[in-house]
Amino acid sequence: MSATRGRKGDDAMFIATLIAADRLDAGQISESLDRLNAAGCAVIGSGWLDQGRAADVMFGQSPDVARTALEGAFDRVDIVVQAMMARPKSLLIADMDSTMITVECIDELADYAGIKPEIAAVTEAAMRGELDFGEALDARVALLAGLDEAAIERCLAERVKIMPGAIALVRTMRSRGGTAILVSGGFTRFAEPVGSAIGFNRVVANRLGIAAGMLDGTVAKPIVDSGTKEATLLAAINDLAIPPEATMAVGDGANDLAMIRRAGLGYAYHAKPVVAAAAAVRIDHNDLSALLYAQGIAASEWVTD
Repeated sequence: MSATRGRKGDDAMFIATLIAADRLDAGQISESLDRLNAAGCAVIGSGWLDQGRAADVMFGQSPDVARTALEGAFDRVDIVVQAMMARPKSLLIADMDSTMITVECIDELADYAGIKPEIAAVTEAAMRGELDFGEALDARVALLAGLDEAAIERCLAERVKIMPGAIALVRTMRSRGGTAILVSGGFTRFAEPVGSAIGFNRVVANRLGIAAGMLDGTVAKPIVDSGTKEATLLAAINDLAIPPEATMAVGDGANDLAMIRRAGLGYAYHAKPVVAAAAAVRIDHNDLSALLYAQGIAASEWVTD
């Protein structure tokens, strides 16, 4: 299958990228063309990004209609719809817990204190947007008072795993001149080593109070929350002198909503329902490498070391 171009300028072109967690076949791409034609989206053509894994379908109008026509149409296939001109991104703002790593650090710390179920329930409610983030964080951290500081390093070594695709995403974007900022409602003692291991330019996170080698049950103020994440995005746009369309944000919880909405393209990554419903893009099936395919970057161009 080859890409067809030339009927419209890039400023009038949109792209739907189909990204398969398992395998993408020509029949699914043909069906996507049919669906877009039936929806009146003025199909232009299609082409593989990586054969069997990811493909682009180009069309000329009605991106919201196209998204509705394609999302959920194919089993274990994520759909990214966007304008061609806005496709390459030069700034990534990312959440950490359950986004760049596979766990919620505060829940895992709580396990060392023997109170994981109690704290995890509050974490889940906060990520669904049912509780004020700052108040919920203060309440959870207070329950950890008296935990040996050594539990942080144990947790980091034993529980914290980098999300598949995270290293490729960040290092590939940076190799192309992009900037990546990790903004976490979690803690610097986790975010700083995670950010360094993945390759982020900068890390913003909360600071746990520690006294006499134990957690003292406090977190430094002001808390890094939804407003901080949004402000970090806006400040980076200004500092880098880039258009908002050149930015992307990715997260999974309610405290990521503001930055996801303000970014040029906001991704809900294996996200809570409130986030999935609000984001321009849902990644439900693939790992973070989907965000590279969405930028038109084939696997042969990814940087992983």
